[in-house]
Amino acid sequence: MNFPKSMHVLERGWLSSNNVLFVGKEQTAIVDTGYASHAEQTLALVRHVLQERNLDAIYNTHLHSDHCGGNKILQDNYKLRTAIPAAEMVKIDKWDRTKLSFQATGQHCERFSAEDVMHPGDKLRLGDLDWVALSAPGHDPQSVVLYCEAEGILISADALWEKGFGVIFPELDGRPGFKEARATLDMLGELDVRIVIPGHGAPFTDFKKSLAVAHSRVDYLEADPVRNAQNAVKVLLKFLLLDRQKIKLSDVPRLLSEIPLVSAANAHYLSYGTIHLAHWAVTQLRRAGAAEVSGNYLLDAG
Repeated sequence: MNFPKSMHVLERGWLSSNNVLFVGKEQTAIVDTGYASHAEQTLALVRHVLQERNLDAIYNTHLHSDHCGGNKILQDNYKLRTAIPAAEMVKIDKWDRTKLSFQATGQHCERFSAEDVMHPGDKLRLGDLDWVALSAPGHDPQSVVLYCEAEGILISADALWEKGFGVIFPELDGRPGFKEARATLDMLGELDVRIVIPGHGAPFTDFKKSLAVAHSRVDYLEADPVRNAQNAVKVLLKFLLLDRQKIKLSDVPRLLSEIPLVSAANAHYLSYGTIHLAHWAVTQLRRAGAAEVSGNYLLDAG
C-alpha cells in the first residue's frame, strides 16, 4: 500500500483498533490506541517506530475502549496532548462511567485525561499533511473520521470497513442510528478516496465497493432491527472471548447479563431468557467459526 513516508499504519487484531502513527518533521502523533489488554504491545510498537523521538499527540476518533484503551500507558510514557471528539470532554473530565461506553459494553479502559477537542470541520496537521475531521455518527454518535484530500486517504474508524462497519450501538437502547449511519456513508461517498484505513482490518482501495456493501448492510439491518440486536450480542461476546481466549460455558449467561447493552438489546428486540440468550450466542459464534467448544469451555477461534 502506497502511504506517505510520514505515515505508519499499525494493523492490529480485532480486539484492538488499528493505529496510525505519524512521524512529521516537527510533530509526532497517533490516531487511536487499541484496547487496554494490548496496551503494552501498543507502547512497544510506538517505541519501535519513534525510536528516541517523543510522541506528541493522541487523536481518538471515538471513545470506544478498543480505540482509546492505550491512552493511559502512552500518557504515562510520553509528554503529549490528547484530543478527543468535543462532545466527549465533559464525560472524560468527570470520568462518568454511566455516560462513557466502557461500562455499557462490558469492557474496561484505564482512566486517561484529555486536553484538546476535535470539532467536525477542524483542520489538523499530521505527518506534515493536512487533514480534516469529519463527523461520522452511526456506530457512535460522536465519532469522527479523518480525511487527507491531497493524498486521498481516509481514516474511517468504525464508520466504514471493507465489508461493513461497526455495530450500530445507539439503536440497541432506543436511540436513532440507522439514519445517521446512512448519512455518514452518503457524506463519505462525496470524497475522493484512494486508500481507506479502517478501524479494524487491512487498509483497502476499492472504496466504492465498500460503500455499496455498507449501504446494503444498513438497509438490511434497518429492515429488521432484531438483526442489529443479534449482531451486537454476538460481537460483544466475541470481544470478551478475544480478550480472555476462553470462557467457562457456565459463565456465559452471567457475563452477558452483566453487559448493559446486551440487556438493552435483549429487552428491546429479542426477549430471550438468560440461558436461552447465552446458548443462542454461543451457537451463533460456533456456526460462524468464530468460537469452538472444548469440554466445559468456549474457546476463541477464527
